[in-house]
Amino acid sequence: MKNENKHLTTSHGAPVGDNQNSMTVGSRGPTLLQDFHLIEKLAHFNRERVPERVVHAKGAGAHGYFEVTNDLSKYTKAKLFNGVGKRTPLFIRFSTVAGELGSADTVRDPRGFAVKFYTEEGNYDIVGNNTPIFFIRDAIKFPDFIHTQKRDPKTHLKNPTAIWDFWSHSPESLHQVTYLMGDRGIPATLRHMNGYGSHTFKWVNAEGEAVWVKYHFKAEQGVKNMTNEVAAKLAGENPDYHTEDLFNAIENGDFPKWKLYVQIMPFEDANTYRFDPFDVTKIWSHKDYPLVEVGTMELDRNPENYFAEVEQATFSPGTMVPGVEASPDKMLQGRIFAYSDAHRYRVGANHAALPINRPKVDVNNYQRDGQMRFDGNGGGSVYYEPNSFDGPKETPEHKQTPFQVSGVAEQVSYDQADHYTQAGDLYRLMDDGEKTRTVENIVGAMKPVEREDIKLRATLIFYKADAEFGERIAKGLGLALPQEVK
Repeated sequence: MKNENKHLTTSHGAPVGDNQNSMTVGSRGPTLLQDFHLIEKLAHFNRERVPERVVHAKGAGAHGYFEVTNDLSKYTKAKLFNGVGKRTPLFIRFSTVAGELGSADTVRDPRGFAVKFYTEEGNYDIVGNNTPIFFIRDAIKFPDFIHTQKRDPKTHLKNPTAIWDFWSHSPESLHQVTYLMGDRGIPATLRHMNGYGSHTFKWVNAEGEAVWVKYHFKAEQGVKNMTNEVAAKLAGENPDYHTEDLFNAIENGDFPKWKLYVQIMPFEDANTYRFDPFDVTKIWSHKDYPLVEVGTMELDRNPENYFAEVEQATFSPGTMVPGVEASPDKMLQGRIFAYSDAHRYRVGANHAALPINRPKVDVNNYQRDGQMRFDGNGGGSVYYEPNSFDGPKETPEHKQTPFQVSGVAEQVSYDQADHYTQAGDLYRLMDDGEKTRTVENIVGAMKPVEREDIKLRATLIFYKADAEFGERIAKGLGLALPQEVK
């Protein structure tokens, strides 16, 4: 019997009331674990590919160190950022987002920029991209977004119609799409691009005082990009071009460097800033919150074994150290669960004990057993807590700092729905040449879309950001914009 039910349901058949907004305390959050649909959706999504990463499948990595050049202990008690000259070993993994393990390096796609710091207080992961913003701002939409970037289940081909259909229905993606279609959409090499933590994080100092921060890694080599023509040529001739370039540069002693900066927002400003500072589709103006130097990152050693170090490296934005805490950013809240869950599935429950992931300090907890437990498994030590046998105990001074929340627990979007101002500002910042190239990239990417209504809906979103922007796209696609929008 044909199923006539077109209502969206959970895997257990229950109707879904809201598939756009996760359940949070008020419009800002944080996210509630009781949102069964969110957890089911993310957990299922993490298990859709075996065994390569669901996203960021293709990557390159290297070892290096971070050195503090500006002591910021007045803002955070995190020891890796305290004391000029302090060095912390690290491992970094760069990656493309949408392609498979064997895909070309030079596609137009954001690049993952994930850094694991092996600090004296445990590991700290900054898991970002080479863009300061992202396509969506609620983790409940992430599986749907990535589905559009992957292959169509019927044709097994990339599907531009799905991509632009999703973007046109999700105007919050406009800022990132504009960034992606601009000159920075294809970096010349992994060494010649910036990196960003993307999300807002909370820094807490030794006195318990908190500020909000955003991370910016600025390439000391400068930012260089690649044209579509060169990228397409290299995709055919050398699909591993970026991987090869990074390996050879380090092997030849040409060690790439990045300067780490942060933007610092006073804690109370989050309630009055003109954009929600926890919305990952938005940036903070550098005029409002200037960059503050933290230190230098240098990559000086290639992996000895790609699988053991690059492929088995696991990163999570939830891997933090004292002095760094989460913000109520809804995407960050979802990623804190989803990333570690993906690693437990892909690499195993004991992925953190692998050499590339293991911290440089002793690990003391009551987690036992699991697949591929390859160390002493805790031996005969006490295996529960609390206990009377001098087992590891909490460190009360490292409890998370209080954060006031209020509101009704419901599925709602962020209060602010201005998806257009910052995207329009980005377009207007471009010179005439980059504006033309950005329009051409968008037109070229949208031409294969099968339905005119999807093209028009997407074009109207660009028009809302900047009238000239939208009109030029419409002209390139041979579309007539409705008179009422002009």
